[in-house]
Amino acid sequence: MSAAVAKSPGELGTESALSRHQVEILRKCLDETAIGDLMSIAGRADRTKFRNQILRPLLRAGLLVMTIPEKPNSRLQKYQLTKKGRTWLAALESDAE
Repeated sequence: MSAAVAKSPGELGTESALSRHQVEILRKCLDETAIGDLMSIAGRADRTKFRNQILRPLLRAGLLVMTIPEKPNSRLQKYQLTKKGRTWLAALESDAE
């Protein structure tokens, strides 16, 4: 696995790739995590850009879910790994060994 990009195993296809920061975010989201904590992982300050460039692709891929999906901009919003995300992360970890 390259330091910059992790290829997605299994059902996500070989063309999909996640950045190193996105993989770190997935690991952090094993527990519910607020956007501020996730932004610090990626070294980002602009919340909107972070949502659009980092979080939305993970949400669309079904790797993450919002804890309050009906209020995506809530200050109490947190993100957590889905079952698919856990499977993906486990496969990535086993590929790294």
